[in-house]
Amino acid sequence: MSLLITGSVALDSVKTPLQEHHDLLGGSASYAAVAASFFGPVQMLAIVGTDFPEKYLALYRKHGIDLDGLQIADGKTFRWSGEYEWDLNKRRTLSVELNVFEIFKPALPEAYKSTPYVFLANISPQLQMHVLAQVTAPKFIVADTMDLWIETQRDALTDLLRKIDCLVLNESEAREFTKETSLIKAGRLLLKMGPKYVVIKKGEHGSMLFGNDFFFSAPAYPLEDIHDPTGAGDCFAGAFTGYLTRADRIDHESLRKAVIYGSVIASYCVEDFSLTRLQSLTEAQINERYSLFKSMSHFDVV
Repeated sequence: MSLLITGSVALDSVKTPLQEHHDLLGGSASYAAVAASFFGPVQMLAIVGTDFPEKYLALYRKHGIDLDGLQIADGKTFRWSGEYEWDLNKRRTLSVELNVFEIFKPALPEAYKSTPYVFLANISPQLQMHVLAQVTAPKFIVADTMDLWIETQRDALTDLLRKIDCLVLNESEAREFTKETSLIKAGRLLLKMGPKYVVIKKGEHGSMLFGNDFFFSAPAYPLEDIHDPTGAGDCFAGAFTGYLTRADRIDHESLRKAVIYGSVIASYCVEDFSLTRLQSLTEAQINERYSLFKSMSHFDVV
């Protein structure tokens, strides 16, 4: 069972109070696709420029990611730079250069059109809709978004919510979109807008999963050292959808497990810059941290 992922691919420059790195592999599609690859085959639909390093193409291939949908266009790859404060929850964007991403109008290869599971990583809702229009018989569609689209393309985003099965967004975006301070109210209101499920990411405080007939709250894995939070949310969403693709069923049990596996992969991601930590990640380490999640969250009522 394959998973189709579309989103951005970028070359990032990231500065923290302790380190600074340039030309890192970034973008929502990169993080989501690598995270999802731990659970099964991934097809990636994205665009890069002719300056995109071969070593990053090799990284995708190492993870078994199908690159037939990766367009290499004349020009420069999308670039982003940002700086984190001592509180790594606070990030400031220093520069954005869209470059070839500005002309991205994804056309699905024929083999991608019948892919049953789809993750629309963080790109404009208009592009997300453009991709959905080319998918023939999707079984489950997950979409991510961000504050920029809530502010500038609210109507298009509202239309998208009627066509997807699950929306993933962070707590500030949920509050901004719904104008509700309570995340419980925000989650329930988002369900009324179309999706069957809503996941609200709360960073180091975990996540919340909403359905029309159930609710699940999960903690984040407690880490002593966080080096780079960039892409953690994309890793969460990619692994979340990747696990559901592998399970090939959507029920309360599989959704709960997907949330935990998403948290596990995201927790490893932030232990190093870019996707570096995931390159050495093993299935045994994933399962070990999954088990620790279960033990630290379990209790018996006496």
